[in-house]
Amino acid sequence: MSRTDEFAIQEIARAVGTTSRTLRHYDDIGLLPPSRVGANGYRYYDAASLMRLQRILLLRQLGLGLPTIAEVLDGEQDSGVALRTHLRWLEQERARLGRQIESVRTTLRKHEEGEQLMAAEAFDGFDHTRYRDEVVGKWGREAYDRGDRWWRSLSADDRDEFRRTQREIAADFVDARARGLTPDGDEVQAITRRHYAWVQAGWQGTAPSAEAFTGLGQLYVDDPRFAANYPDSAEFVRDAMRVYADRNLR
Repeated sequence: MSRTDEFAIQEIARAVGTTSRTLRHYDDIGLLPPSRVGANGYRYYDAASLMRLQRILLLRQLGLGLPTIAEVLDGEQDSGVALRTHLRWLEQERARLGRQIESVRTTLRKHEEGEQLMAAEAFDGFDHTRYRDEVVGKWGREAYDRGDRWWRSLSADDRDEFRRTQREIAADFVDARARGLTPDGDEVQAITRRHYAWVQAGWQGTAPSAEAFTGLGQLYVDDPRFAANYPDSAEFVRDAMRVYADRNLR
């Protein structure tokens, strides 16, 4: 029998829709040790274990690998702060998905009723063009058109992979700040190097100049649409991008 304040491994597996084998694997690699092991060899988990498991599952949804998740969790000094940050992320994602749902509903309704569909209605929640004015204003119409053609040429899988890479980088920035790292430190600069490569990929191989990269970092702070990608960390990311530009691009 399990105690009233803890749960057997089978109960946890059923509750989260995973398997006991997965939870045992998490234990074997040191990611999620049980709160105790019974005389019968069964693993039991308390409230703290459940909170850690929730963080693991949330970070897995962002596309992080298990070794990276272990580093993130071991470096967190306050699980409550981390969960609040992730909650804001999930709320933003829920809002985006809500717009997509309404967009599809509108498309379906207008298709069935023979009404004309507006582009803004069809792509709300999907639309990469919401940053068009910023791109044109800072880097010119040709830069926007080139990026637009590139994005439309990608397969659905390639687009998903591009978005997943951005989410991983954003998560690493947010967690680095939560762990008390500094923008000029080696670990944060390694994340920034990945971010630079991601931006360069989005610019179809054109390497951003120091001015363009730092300008993009400032846009993360100035525009709440960009800042939403880095909860409580936009200024941290901007500063890391400035350091990277000063060290590598000038």
